[in-house]
Amino acid sequence: MSKSIARLKEIEQRLLWLSAWTIHNANHLRPKEDGDVKVGGHQASCASMVSIMTALYFNTLKPEDRVAVKPHASPVFHAMQYLMGNQTREKLENFRAYGGAQSYPSRTKDIDDVDFSTGSVGLGVAVTAFASIVQDYINAKPWAKKRSNGRMIALVGDAELDEGNIYECLQECWKHDLRNTWWVIDYNRQSLDGVVREGLWRRIEAIFGAFGWEVVRLKYGSLQQAAFKEPGGKALQNWIDTCPNQLYSVLTFQGGAAWRKRLMDDMGDQGDVTALLDRRSDDELSELMNNLGGQCLETLTNAFGSIDHDRPTVFLAYTIKGWGTPLAGHKDNHAGLMNIDQMTNFQSTMGVAKGQEWDALATIDDPQGFKDWLAEVPFFAKGTRRFEASTTPIEDPIMLEDAVQSTQAGFGKILLQMTRSGSKTAERIVTTSPDVTVSTNLGAWVNRTGLFARDIQSDTFRDENIPSAQKWQFSPDGQHIELGIAEMNLFLMLGAAGLSHSLFGERLLPIGTVYDPFIARGFDALNYACYMDARFMIVGTPAGITLAPEGGAHQSIGTPLIGMSQDGLASFEPAYLDELSILMNWAFDYMQRSGGNDPDERTWLRDETGGAVYLRLSTKTLEQPGKRASKDFRQGVIDGAYWLRDPGPNCDIVIAYQGVVAPEAIEAAGRIGNDRRDIGVMAITSADRLNAGWHAAVRMRKRGLASATSHVERMLEKLPAHCLLITVIDGHPATLSWLGGVSGHRTVPLGVEHFGQTGTVKDLYRHFGIDADAIVAAASELSPGRKIALKAIL
Repeated sequence: MSKSIARLKEIEQRLLWLSAWTIHNANHLRPKEDGDVKVGGHQASCASMVSIMTALYFNTLKPEDRVAVKPHASPVFHAMQYLMGNQTREKLENFRAYGGAQSYPSRTKDIDDVDFSTGSVGLGVAVTAFASIVQDYINAKPWAKKRSNGRMIALVGDAELDEGNIYECLQECWKHDLRNTWWVIDYNRQSLDGVVREGLWRRIEAIFGAFGWEVVRLKYGSLQQAAFKEPGGKALQNWIDTCPNQLYSVLTFQGGAAWRKRLMDDMGDQGDVTALLDRRSDDELSELMNNLGGQCLETLTNAFGSIDHDRPTVFLAYTIKGWGTPLAGHKDNHAGLMNIDQMTNFQSTMGVAKGQEWDALATIDDPQGFKDWLAEVPFFAKGTRRFEASTTPIEDPIMLEDAVQSTQAGFGKILLQMTRSGSKTAERIVTTSPDVTVSTNLGAWVNRTGLFARDIQSDTFRDENIPSAQKWQFSPDGQHIELGIAEMNLFLMLGAAGLSHSLFGERLLPIGTVYDPFIARGFDALNYACYMDARFMIVGTPAGITLAPEGGAHQSIGTPLIGMSQDGLASFEPAYLDELSILMNWAFDYMQRSGGNDPDERTWLRDETGGAVYLRLSTKTLEQPGKRASKDFRQGVIDGAYWLRDPGPNCDIVIAYQGVVAPEAIEAAGRIGNDRRDIGVMAITSADRLNAGWHAAVRMRKRGLASATSHVERMLEKLPAHCLLITVIDGHPATLSWLGGVSGHRTVPLGVEHFGQTGTVKDLYRHFGIDADAIVAAASELSPGRKIALKAIL
């Protein structure tokens, strides 16, 4: 064994022990406040990964490489960072407890050097491919600092390959000529509930090969490869190749004597084979049969080191789930835990003295030499590897002068004018869309900025002089990344691009457009991107039953609630172009903020933290209200609401609307106001921000700060107690119905609760009860003593 492999073996054993001990401590030693509730931690899944992670991190990787760690290998990752001084014992002792190391690697909640959060299986795999495309995009731009390309690497559980988003990703990345991406599959042939199907490896290799990946199969370790060269070795290899997965797992669990009996029973006394087996004790035979490629440091380091190109590569690494532990091979080991006796025996086998369980170097003979060696490991040599990027200055908002227009069209026009003006902000914008670029009004932007590709691609229609509204040129200069129809890919791309400042040291302002109802199709990836604190703008358009002729499948209902409930995402639904301009301008700044968590004591929103932004837009054209340039108006738009019509001192009714139902709300207010002049109209641009600020202020008052008051509380405090709130939105009524709870006003919420259908906007508004007639009728909910003045109107 070479000196380098010997060092790696020491690290491998340290990681095996520390990860297993961390989980054992959490489940068996740490006091439990929840009684017998299992803490968990996946000791077996960690064990199958220790060799792979040792070979990668301590031999192969460079600082510019980025890795998404298999979720269930989180304790191995934390143990590795503990070994390198980037994680604390306190955090490990509190693994899966409040304030401790996280169950799955988290960019935002762990203190160690996590590149990509993982946990929702499959997403951490696919995001590495999109990160590689983002890296190519940045390196193609003249404003970017030149850096060495890193490899984007995913450590993948074989059962994780059941996730469909992985295969959506493969096809998309083939289109974009993916480079510098490695996926290492932990092929332990066991999933959560059992053993994977026979021959899965053939399907894996065929699929990846079909999309142009190099496939490297790591089936045999160095001990096995040496044994195959002995007399009788070919027969042993043939037996291994034809052994069913379940039988291999059973024999692994049973150990050396069982291996010997089964091999002799199956192959018989063949002289050479018998001699090959007899030369090994039961323990040595067990070690030989467990020496698969993914558990062998020599095999792994040789395979990783042999890749001398940038083509995407998948390593199919055969491993043993629970390798090196008493759990090895058992089909129930996924969530299994070593009991006290098993851990005691395991500790003795590992050579860890009692009282030294948390000692990072407990079994190392020459601690100083070991530390010196670790200090030279390239991946860790320069410390943690996150970049910081300067913010891009934001110019004044572009105010459109259209008299009648939709917010969707206004969005496209604002982007176009930004790039026409030579805006520095526009230079950092990258747009992307899942094959709905034109129908979400990005066409003019793309005509001017072009589509991104690693190499220039000709436009045959243009070359053949065929007229087309789409003058799209593919080149490294392009600023639009066109995707196929897969919303998961859209949000994974936005997640990767939205981390560019940290991963690659360059600031991007990513904007994605999608049909609003199909946000739900990519919601898992949207949640994942926000969990990683990626910064982007998602434009959901067109929205609601206002997209009348398209029918129910294309008419979003619950997306405003998604916007309200999603952490890390500020959600808005402007009705008018000036509101949209103000919000887009604010969003470009908000996406770049990285301050602390101190709330703004005016709104109690944590705006200095920054985040992603969601704009829900519409194709419905509205007559614009004219120039509104006051500071209070602009601030109200950003804070979430302003008074379109101030309520008077004797106000009986307030109509609160969000989005394109503004004309219906205004008409209804006018009709009701024929008799009651004090009626108020609240224009809500963000139920999300109003609600978040209200809850935050309530929490602060509970903590003793009696003066804490949110924006929506200040707006509603002027209303008499008997005032009726009528809320209306082209979306689920629960989006605004909570307003009645702010100051105790009776509330009638109008909105859409059922699947839409085809028709005209007028027909559907009437059918679902969000037209002016429905709003006027809702005023009949006023208290009996206040109804008399409205009888003539109703």
